[in-house]
Amino acid sequence: MSSKAPESFDALAIIEVLVRHQVDFVVIGGFAASLQGSPYVTYDVDVTPKMSQANYDRLSTALKELEARVRAEGTDPLPFDHDGDSLADVAMWNLTTKFGNLDISTTPSGTTGYPDIRRDALVVRVRSVEFVIASVADIVRSKNAAARDKDRLVLPVLRELAAEETKRRAEGRRRKPPVPL
Repeated sequence: MSSKAPESFDALAIIEVLVRHQVDFVVIGGFAASLQGSPYVTYDVDVTPKMSQANYDRLSTALKELEARVRAEGTDPLPFDHDGDSLADVAMWNLTTKFGNLDISTTPSGTTGYPDIRRDALVVRVRSVEFVIASVADIVRSKNAAARDKDRLVLPVLRELAAEETKRRAEGRRRKPPVPL
């Protein structure tokens, strides 16, 4: 959750490129929460990719199309030469793209990574783009484990959403589809 809006941010454009390149990933964090009713605004997309060589190769190709650069505090974005192997060697990438910020985390706080988050994830369609988002319960688990001030701020609302999600599942009701962007 960033406090200042970037000049341009198009989360769906970032996700669409990843989907078109057949990257296997789960959207986590604030954007996934907002699609499930969180009122908090976020200005980045956080994803957890499946950890396989073929997937990292596809991710590298997608990042090249996105013109990804490394984002570091106190400096302009840095050039980013990468391939599937180099992406796999680092657990966390903070990037900026032509559509806005993209953070890649192989093992988000409080989780064991992609298989763990994918288990309860939801497939959503926003406009014509279909992709996978983390459950609210998994977002809460991760933000609670991260224990950052910005996460503590949103946790009460996310816990309420998670309780509603659990109640819906227990009653066998389907979730409402995400609000179109």
